[in-house]
Amino acid sequence: MAGLGRFPSGRNAAREDRRSRRDGAVTDAPSLIRVELLSQPELLAPVRAMLTSLSERLGFDDVETGHLALAVDEALANVIRHGYEGAADGRIWLSASVRETPTRRLHIEIEDQGRQVDPDQINPRDLDDVRPGGLGVHLMREVTDTCEFERRTPTGMRLVLEKSIPTARPSGRYDKSTGTPENGSP
Repeated sequence: MAGLGRFPSGRNAAREDRRSRRDGAVTDAPSLIRVELLSQPELLAPVRAMLTSLSERLGFDDVETGHLALAVDEALANVIRHGYEGAADGRIWLSASVRETPTRRLHIEIEDQGRQVDPDQINPRDLDDVRPGGLGVHLMREVTDTCEFERRTPTGMRLVLEKSIPTARPSGRYDKSTGTPENGSP
């Protein structure tokens, strides 16, 4: 979306999506999802729906799809709660793309211009500390292959989540709960 300059449009968008990563890998495709939203909790449901649809298209099963949607929801809720301290006018950017590294990975970036936090101080709460809330970081790290927090310049944070995309199954219908063929399909 235009306006704040983070997400270029047109030909520049594809060029931006091919930027180099620290490990030298380069994405092979432009973003599949690119959205800018305000820091309002009621806007999280449409983002979950988009991510759920994308995850299913990429071949994630129902459980993995639910985990990814929940991890992104927790990340966005943390930006609203901690980065913008509940202010409804903060800007959040989310993009999702497929990265071709040694394995195909769903690459999700969430960026904001909120309060910065030292990434080394972002730790999940001890699971023995039973009380509501505070488990979002634990969940994000548990259900993704990569969960990295970075400071943005001059302000805000960036969260990178990655999850390996399942390898394609042979054609045929599969029971999503067990991953086994239905009705004698190959």
